[in-house]
Amino acid sequence: MKVNSITITYLSKVSFASLNGSDKEVDNINPIKKVTLQNGEELPYVSSQAIRRALRDKLEELGSDISPVGMSSTDKGAPKTEMNPIKYIDDDLFGYMDASKGKDGAAGTSTVRTSPIRVESLLALATYKGDLDYATNFMGKKIELNANIFETEIHSGVYRGTILIELDRIGKETKLKDEKTRELETVDLVDNKEKATRVNNFLNALQMLWSQGRQTRFLADISPKFVAAGLMKSKNPIFLEAVDLTEEGTINISKLNTVVSDYDKFMEDYVFAVQEAVFKKEEGMNSLKEGFDKLENWVNTYYGIN
Repeated sequence: MKVNSITITYLSKVSFASLNGSDKEVDNINPIKKVTLQNGEELPYVSSQAIRRALRDKLEELGSDISPVGMSSTDKGAPKTEMNPIKYIDDDLFGYMDASKGKDGAAGTSTVRTSPIRVESLLALATYKGDLDYATNFMGKKIELNANIFETEIHSGVYRGTILIELDRIGKETKLKDEKTRELETVDLVDNKEKATRVNNFLNALQMLWSQGRQTRFLADISPKFVAAGLMKSKNPIFLEAVDLTEEGTINISKLNTVVSDYDKFMEDYVFAVQEAVFKKEEGMNSLKEGFDKLENWVNTYYGIN
């Protein structure tokens, strides 16, 4: 088995936030997205779509060229990017899809690139307790103007997210080689140096992750404060359900060590990294800087540019 991917499960901590808006059930209440557990309790979450949008925005902020968005090829289709993975990092890393109408009654065609970056929602570890922020929107000075009273759901706690990077698909495209035999071939779109640059730029975006949604009044930092990462020989987000806290609020390192033991033959290497300003550094953990430096070294070694 050869190395083909990196899996990263991370923890973010927010003390006071309303991270991702949901559909309104009541006109004067702004809800947050939540998933309901079997016992009826609710866990707030930030959708994977929102995380992907935040990563795109951060890539652009950090200097990457982002693919322009234009009209769909069909009347009711979703907007599309330039769909150029050679030129644009987000078209390569996040993929795209566009459907075109067929002519003269013929079936339409679709242009699809499956994202080599897999993203899980950012899910809270603590349940929603019904907290609301009470506010009044009163912009005018005249007494006869009516104030708009509203409430916003808020939450405090630690959130867990996961990323899976398919290293063997970055900067590559699979095409039909032979129409008759349906044989496929994989071709390089960019060289290995550019592939490494793109993945490392993505890691920088992840390390500085910040969503613009609901940040005007509820400024929050959703960047990783703890990371459990594995350099994998088989694609699987092995840490996704295992990163957890103890009753004392520290990282449960014993759970993580069992994952490493159970999946040892499928892993080339692993790292646990923590920001000590937020979580206690346990034995076997690196600093957050050391952890991301190690991730970058994995990428550079994989693409042979060390």
